[in-house]
Amino acid sequence: MIGRLRGTLLEKQPPRLLIDVQGVGYELEAPMSTFYELPAQGESITIRTHLAIKDDGHILYGFHTEQERALFRSLIRVSGVGPKMALAFLSGMRTEEFLRCVQRRDTAALIRLPGVGKKTAERLVIEMQDRVSAFETQTGTTAGAFPCTTNGASESLTEAMSALLALGYKTPEAQQLLAGLAEAELSSEELIRLALRKAVHKS
Repeated sequence: MIGRLRGTLLEKQPPRLLIDVQGVGYELEAPMSTFYELPAQGESITIRTHLAIKDDGHILYGFHTEQERALFRSLIRVSGVGPKMALAFLSGMRTEEFLRCVQRRDTAALIRLPGVGKKTAERLVIEMQDRVSAFETQTGTTAGAFPCTTNGASESLTEAMSALLALGYKTPEAQQLLAGLAEAELSSEELIRLALRKAVHKS
């Protein structure tokens, strides 16, 4: 099991990273919450990982904090929630915000995230209810008074569009979320942050 990588960040194209570790290039998929904390390309990086083994290959997922990885591992144990949806949760909400939504049984906030329907949100809240206290104790994370809102953005209009599509949005939805943001000369991280925030607060 690969639990951590330390090396040089070669590429970062949401949701994929390429890290050189002593001449070996490791490809990873990571949530946007991790992308916001990445150093510049060419700089050193240490990242926590989760290795998923499937019949058609191995996929390595990367996380900036232990809290993110622990929540990812907890989410993929929920019936109907796979790695892609778990990344969408981590991309759209901070760990504390997600825990707060579970505590408040706020399924309305959860279904605003890409690929999450009402039944999945309800099942997630039910299955995660009993895990919140243990998760907080284990990771030192506290839901506290954090509101149920989304996180934020990533790197240039094209990169932002690619990231939204990778998170599960259809092209028209992604275009609508990015509409009016391109003129502001924002980084792709800022664009994604604003687009996800718009999705959550959309009536």
